[in-house]
Amino acid sequence: MESAPDRHPRDRLRRELSLTDATLLVVASVIGSGIFLTPGAIAERIPDPGWILLVWLVGGLLSLAGALANAELGAMFPHAGGDYVYLREAFHPGAGFVMGWISFLAIFTGTVATLAAGFADSIAAFVPLGDGGRLGVAIGITVAASALNYVGVRSSARFNNATSAIKIAVLVAFGVLAWVAGEGSVSHFGMRPPGEGPSLTGFGLALSPVLFSYLGWNATVYVASEILEPRRNVPRSLFLGLALCIAVYLVVNLAYLYAIPVSEMRGTENVGEEAARALFGDRSGTLLALFVLASILGTLNATILVGPRIAYAMALDGRFFGGVDRVHEVHGTPHVAIVVQGIVAVAILLVLRTFPSILDFTTFAIVLATMADTAALYALRWRQPERERPYRALGYPIVPAFYLVANAAIAGVLLHGNPRESGICLLVMASGVPFYLWFSRRERGRGAHP
Repeated sequence: MESAPDRHPRDRLRRELSLTDATLLVVASVIGSGIFLTPGAIAERIPDPGWILLVWLVGGLLSLAGALANAELGAMFPHAGGDYVYLREAFHPGAGFVMGWISFLAIFTGTVATLAAGFADSIAAFVPLGDGGRLGVAIGITVAASALNYVGVRSSARFNNATSAIKIAVLVAFGVLAWVAGEGSVSHFGMRPPGEGPSLTGFGLALSPVLFSYLGWNATVYVASEILEPRRNVPRSLFLGLALCIAVYLVVNLAYLYAIPVSEMRGTENVGEEAARALFGDRSGTLLALFVLASILGTLNATILVGPRIAYAMALDGRFFGGVDRVHEVHGTPHVAIVVQGIVAVAILLVLRTFPSILDFTTFAIVLATMADTAALYALRWRQPERERPYRALGYPIVPAFYLVANAAIAGVLLHGNPRESGICLLVMASGVPFYLWFSRRERGRGAHP
């Protein structure tokens, strides 16, 4: 069987992202607000230092297991669109469409909304804002970041590279200086609220914010048609980027636990800021709070760069709204898809408004999408065994099977523990079915994409 072409025949995006660009795109996509804003929620669900470190490690290993599958799929199909393409090829165009629909409308636009809400919450620590003010800031930063991506991929990649390098340097320095010059205590690692212990349900619920904090580990598969030598660089960028993120997250969480006991973490909106104050004084807490703002902006920029490629890929097949497949003649960006993503993200902000609700909504969608990707890996191994595979998933078939089972369990816990947010996600997914039928009927009428 012939290998898949490097891109869709109608794809006009420029191939200009190097391995460094792609790796740091993963870092920029992953390390944003999560490492600062989610530890308080995690400590409420599993009030034990050892289990907190374990849940961050498990979340990283689960993401790595997903990266193994995505590396094989991305090297096979180095196209724009990621999981939309994989499910289309593995099962049916309808399966690809529904997954692309939920990825675009829930995962990426939901992440944009989550980051924007987190940014507004962080701004409120410096400037008094009511609910309306926070909403206005969140919408404003979404529009501004979308405008930046509208005018160029190269400039956006440079911004990602710079912010990612700064993130790694600052967070590693924070983790090291906490032990060298900080005012923490190793006794915090043996403390937990009396009479309270971790449970498997609590551990599963704690994985929701952790998996959100790792969201973005597969960023490069969505922009594969813009990466130089994608069959080699897509897998490498996934593994290098994710390895950096896991290491940074563990270093930072060790510093948090050294700085303040778990009882003080519980319910704290910005644990990073509180830990910095405890370690180095009030001024350092303010400086870290400013760094959080910059970090969120970097991740918001990376997410807005990646997400529109899904809608763009669907439109290339005639299975999305007209004009979304357009590429700007001057800037070389999928500008219409960027605008559509911005509009949907603002709509999510208007409906869900708060950071925790948007986070759980987005995480449930992530779990479903990554399970579908892994199922596509099995289907393609069975249906297309002779297709060229520049990279083969390490640990197949055992590791992907473990990943499927673990994510199914997490999905069940999220559905039980957060029925409203999970239900909205399922409704968004179901809403894709009539749209797929409509788009397919329209294309059949034009004599294309039967």
